[in-house]
Amino acid sequence: MSLIRSRRMLAALSLGVLAACSDSGSDKAAPAASEPAAASTLEAAKAAGKIRIGYANEAPFAFMDSKEGKVTGESVEIARVVLKRMGINEVEGVLTEFGSLIPGLQAKRFDIIAAGMYVTPERCQQVAFSDPTYGVGQSFLVKQGNPKNLHSYEDVMKNPDAKLGVVVGAIEAEYASKIKVPPAQVVVFPDAVSALSGVQAGRADAYAATALTVNDLMGKTSAASGLEKADPFKDPVIDGKDVRGYGAYAFRSDDKAFADAFNAELAKFIGTEEHQKLVTPFGFTAQELPKGVTAAKLCAGQ
Repeated sequence: MSLIRSRRMLAALSLGVLAACSDSGSDKAAPAASEPAAASTLEAAKAAGKIRIGYANEAPFAFMDSKEGKVTGESVEIARVVLKRMGINEVEGVLTEFGSLIPGLQAKRFDIIAAGMYVTPERCQQVAFSDPTYGVGQSFLVKQGNPKNLHSYEDVMKNPDAKLGVVVGAIEAEYASKIKVPPAQVVVFPDAVSALSGVQAGRADAYAATALTVNDLMGKTSAASGLEKADPFKDPVIDGKDVRGYGAYAFRSDDKAFADAFNAELAKFIGTEEHQKLVTPFGFTAQELPKGVTAAKLCAGQ
C-alpha cells in the first residue's frame, strides 16, 4: 500500500507540475491588457485648454494683426467665441497657403481650418464642414479705369490678352475653369496680397476673389494704390446657377463628433446681435448671413 500511495503521490505531483507549466504558457500567450483609448481631438483640446487652427492670411476671414500680434478675422473671432463655450479658451494659429490647408489638416498640423473656406461637394469628400457663417458673391480687383473692361469671368474668357489672377487652391480657379477661361490666361498667386501686387505690376489684369476680400484690400488704400473694384460686376453662372459662396469651418472626416459639437454651438451664435457686433469691423453685414443654407445642402450640390 505504501508503494501504491507513493506512486499516486508522484503522479499527482507530476500532473501539478504540468498544470503549472500549462498555466505559465497561457499567461505568455494571452494578449496584453488593451491600452487606454486615445483621447478624441475635442477631449484633448479641452484638457489642454487650447487648439490649433489653420489659416491662410486672407482678410477679412483670417489674418495676422501685426499691431496686436495675434490672428484675427471673421472666421477666427467666431471660432474663439464658439470654442470658449465648448471649454477651449486658447486658439493657436498656424499660417498655411490656402492650397495646403486641407492637406495640413489631414496631416494633423492643426485641428480646424478657420479661413472662410467655401463648402463645395468636392471638398466635402475630404473634410467635415460646419454649417456656413456667411454667404457672399464675387468681385474683381483691377487697375484704375479697368483698362481691359473686365466685369465678369466671361469677359476674361473672351479677351485672349486678359490675365486673371487667382489664389492657389481657392474656388476662383474652379470658376475660371468652368467658364472656359483658358489655363494660359490664369495666373496663380500664393495669397491675396501677392495677387494685389501682381495686378499692380501688370502680371494679371484682374484678381478674382470674394467681394469681401476685394473690399478689404481696397480699404487698405496705401496697399491698393492705383487699383479699383470692377464696377459693375456679374457673378459667374455655374451649372445654370448664380454663384454665391458659403464659408465654413473644416474638420478632419474622423472628427465628425467634434464638428457636430462645434456646429451645435455655432447655430446658437450665428445671426445674434453678439455675432453681428463681432463681425461688423470685418465688413460683414446682415446681407452676408447664410440664411438657412447648411453644409448638408452644399455638400449635396444644392
